[in-house]
Amino acid sequence: MRAFTSLALAAAISLGGALAAGAVAAAEYTIVIENMAFGPVPADLRVGDTIVWKNDDLFRHTATARDKSFDIDLPAHSEARLVLDTAGSVAFFCKLHPGMKDTLVVAP
Repeated sequence: MRAFTSLALAAAISLGGALAAGAVAAAEYTIVIENMAFGPVPADLRVGDTIVWKNDDLFRHTATARDKSFDIDLPAHSEARLVLDTAGSVAFFCKLHPGMKDTLVVAP
């Protein structure tokens, strides 16, 4: 019985290690707003990642999804966080300055 218990424990540890090795940790990215423009959007976004929207401008801005999945108000010199929970492309813009726009592309 001891041999079985040790074998079962070794298998469980091996499986746990394999699962942990396959898991990808969520990342945090910052999109800086300055000079009336969104900074570069990271190219390798994944579900579970966090975007820190940082407004370094003198003016209030928003980060607003065209599909209404998020609407973040950013007073001057503030920041806010958004956890990405859905895969796909999401166009976004600033409601106060509609010429400011870009797209998030989120992988599963």
